[in-house]
Amino acid sequence: MAATTLWKAADGIGYIELIDTFGSDLTVVNAARVSFAKEVTEMKPADEKLINYLAAHDHVSPFFHPQARFRIKMPIFVAREWYRHQIGFARNEVSRRYVDTVPECWVPSPAELRERDPRAKQGSKENAVDSSAALHESIREFTQGAVALYTKLLEEKVAPEIARTVLPQSMYTEFIETGSLAAYSRLAGLRLGADAQAEIRVYAEGMSSLLTPRFPVSWAALP
Repeated sequence: MAATTLWKAADGIGYIELIDTFGSDLTVVNAARVSFAKEVTEMKPADEKLINYLAAHDHVSPFFHPQARFRIKMPIFVAREWYRHQIGFARNEVSRRYVDTVPECWVPSPAELRERDPRAKQGSKENAVDSSAALHESIREFTQGAVALYTKLLEEKVAPEIARTVLPQSMYTEFIETGSLAAYSRLAGLRLGADAQAEIRVYAEGMSSLLTPRFPVSWAALP
């Protein structure tokens, strides 16, 4: 059975598509073994032990050789956090200077309108605020209004590069991203943590689920 190449967000709009991968667990092994002028053509238990050793002792350079390329669609406020991870990545993003299709926006459900945690500089409690149902409706109406205003500006011949300024951070953006296995491990290590925002954590989980079958030994060994 072929491994899946697509993860979809719960709202059916956001997604992560695995376009291509370069290398395998064997790529990591041979990058490490070249130090001794050696190369192997198939994975053996000793090679799995080597990968685990490399990961456990922070010998990360062999993990920079395998690469993955994704097409990702996520809300802008999530993407800006995702983009904080820069080492080992290349990205090209859709530009609304040129594209004027109808935007799609993420609207938090009532359950996702989590209460602020006064004990943390960032983050939230697990429970929603008491007025979450009414606030959800207000956000939905505000978002629809922003998109309607954007459309009106375009109809009035305002340039897309100006019209886009009324769109909210909840608007979905789309980009192609290529990164090394080491880079994705670093991203996952931070964004899968309990203190990561839930909305970025689900995308990190989706990315991880797509990389696991391609690099099973390395991905399990990396932190």
